Amino acid sequence: MSAREKILGRIRAQKKRGALDGETQDILAARIAKHERNVIPKRGQIPLTEQMDLLQSKMEKLLSTVERVTDASEIPSAVQAYLASQNLPSRIKMSPSESLTELPWGDIPTLEIVTGAGAEEDMVGMSPAFAAVAETGTLMMASGPKTPSTVNFLPENHIVVLQASDITGSYEQAWDRLRSATEKTGMPRTVNFISGPSRTADIEQRLIMGAHGPKSLHVILVGDGT
Repeated sequence: MSAREKILGRIRAQKKRGALDGETQDILAARIAKHERNVIPKRGQIPLTEQMDLLQSKMEKLLSTVERVTDASEIPSAVQAYLASQNLPSRIKMSPSESLTELPWGDIPTLEIVTGAGAEEDMVGMSPAFAAVAETGTLMMASGPKTPSTVNFLPENHIVVLQASDITGSYEQAWDRLRSATEKTGMPRTVNFISGPSRTADIEQRLIMGAHGPKSLHVILVGDGT
């Protein structure tokens, strides 16, 4: 018996019932497949260029930094400038996604690019975002062989590359995008939503950055939304 079966068995025992009958299972399956919408805030129902501005505003309020570039080829020089401005090391642990590895890193020989899963000793991690939600300034990160979740959380400083075309107005639209992209392969093992760098105020109500993850989040937004 699998762990899942054991957990469901305990729940059924507490509810004093067995497995659901076929008709009820069909009703629930239809409801799940329908993905029925609830109220969607109007602030996200705007043109893409306005979504970009809203996203940046929300992210900056959450203590992230946002830099815009018009083309992906500008990313290496933008990363170099950011690291220098923050006095960060030039070694980057990068997700092995072709969207990042195929960029012209050779133009910036001072950067040391290492691909793979994130580790505690990494000071700077870099990964691509699957999508972003404009209404809250939130990144949607989907795990996979080329996008390990450890790069998102173990390095002290996180750089995320986001394509303007991957911005959505609402969470519902972001989930629709993910379902469509993974229709043949199945949903990723992990989907993380990131709203700013890690922080906590549990101790004496003092804000502490980097308590449970990166202490800084820098987003490079690629494209002009046209």
